[in-house]
Amino acid sequence: MAEFRTVARRSALYIPGSNTRAIEKARSLDADVLIFDLEDAVHPDRKDAARDQTIAALRQGGYRAETVVRVNPLSDKLGAADIKAAARSGCQAVLLPKVESAKEVRDAALRLAAAGAPENVMLWAMIETPLGVLRAQEIALSSPHLGCLVMGTSDLVKDLRARHSEDRLAIMPSLGLCLLAARAAGLPILDGVHLDLNDEAGFLAACKQGADMGFDGKTLIHPKTIAACNAAFGPSAADIEWSRKVIAAFEAASAKREGVVVVDGKLVEHLHVESARRTVAMAEAIDRKNAAKVA
Repeated sequence: MAEFRTVARRSALYIPGSNTRAIEKARSLDADVLIFDLEDAVHPDRKDAARDQTIAALRQGGYRAETVVRVNPLSDKLGAADIKAAARSGCQAVLLPKVESAKEVRDAALRLAAAGAPENVMLWAMIETPLGVLRAQEIALSSPHLGCLVMGTSDLVKDLRARHSEDRLAIMPSLGLCLLAARAAGLPILDGVHLDLNDEAGFLAACKQGADMGFDGKTLIHPKTIAACNAAFGPSAADIEWSRKVIAAFEAASAKREGVVVVDGKLVEHLHVESARRTVAMAEAIDRKNAAKVA
């Protein structure tokens, strides 16, 4: 099982690789992750130009967020050129689209290494097809270079011949399977996008649903949704206060070798302490990010 330092990935905004203005504006955004998209968001005639523009921007730097490049499928020459260029661009990860097997991840890891990528450049895998969902466990456990799973819910709905709905009932089994696979492998996992930018209530409901399920964050298609997404997937002040109280009470009881811990009338067990420590670790990761933004 992989071990990862706690990193805030509440919001992951897609940036079209062909959109010069969006690439520049992204340097000032508060998203935790920026996914520079060379695949779906780019017209076929502009793929090469988008790659060149994205890589140049990443090498220039100045981004406050974790930077990820979504490449085209590695089965064609575009994807091969994308991953070769991304390898030494300064990005933190390369996002593989429509992953359906462990072999794809391992092959991509070899390509990254052959292109001279630093050891800390990770691979992320999009799960967005029925076969990808059914093989989510083998994908999640495929390689030590795999750093995150990302749900591609729009393509998944299409392939299932389902309909988009407020409750997302059609894709709940898929979301659950992929979440289980990610947690079994010790990986973070991001929920899919909400397509209707005019549906604020639906977006907030989807964020709450994803956070309640256990997703680490959500992928986004517009900067105006970043703040709400960060709030939904980040711990509240009350959560942090309660977590610190639980940790302090547990540590005090342990020092006295007391086996039973009660906080505000509630029994606290090891599992509650583990959750509390995770909450505090996430709050500290967000504080580090905010401090770096000010510096």
